[in-house]
Amino acid sequence: MSPSSPSSTPAISASSGIAAQIQACAQRAGIAQRLADLGLAGGPAFLKPQKITGHKLIMRNATVADASYIVALRTDEQKSRFISSTSADIKPQEQWLEKYALDDRQIYFIIQNMQGENIGTVRLYDQQADSFCWGSWIIQAGAASSSSIESALMVYHYGLALGFQSAHFDVRKGNESVWKFHERFGAIKTGESTEDFYYRIAASAISNSLSRYAKFLPTGIQIAF
Repeated sequence: MSPSSPSSTPAISASSGIAAQIQACAQRAGIAQRLADLGLAGGPAFLKPQKITGHKLIMRNATVADASYIVALRTDEQKSRFISSTSADIKPQEQWLEKYALDDRQIYFIIQNMQGENIGTVRLYDQQADSFCWGSWIIQAGAASSSSIESALMVYHYGLALGFQSAHFDVRKGNESVWKFHERFGAIKTGESTEDFYYRIAASAISNSLSRYAKFLPTGIQIAF
């Protein structure tokens, strides 16, 4: 079933405004045809867009030119407490981004405000059947207070437009503000390790959050390939 068809987003009422918004978004972007052209008509699958435009934010595909920004963000003393360690050397990041450009198994976004200023990163990866993982989510200090919630809504909106039915992710136990954020969205804890909590969120909970927090993403997203 193509992701633009009414039944491509299970657990979301076909009559709901959010479902209609997502379906319209997928149709405008030609997602079903793009998946079919790749031999993935059944979907879901990752498709790298040039950019996704939301209400006050843009998420654009990361390139090698973003290496220095990513390194600076990931080595920031405050922001690096709950993410995997990153070398301060820019060259390894450039090499990683070169490989990423050829990798269709993940999507790495630079988050920008509408003035074109970089304010963070987020990544979609680790597809497991109809579920996607997201992480590498960092919003730099000084960004608008709504940036976290809008960027999360944009990730989920795009995931559903691609035909995914759920998402999964892990959060450091010490990162209480973030795992509480996810739980408010309806994420369910599925397990834990010494350092992390593991979560999954269903399409129905995603849809509910898109509706509940619609003021942060009132007209959905615009996708440009």
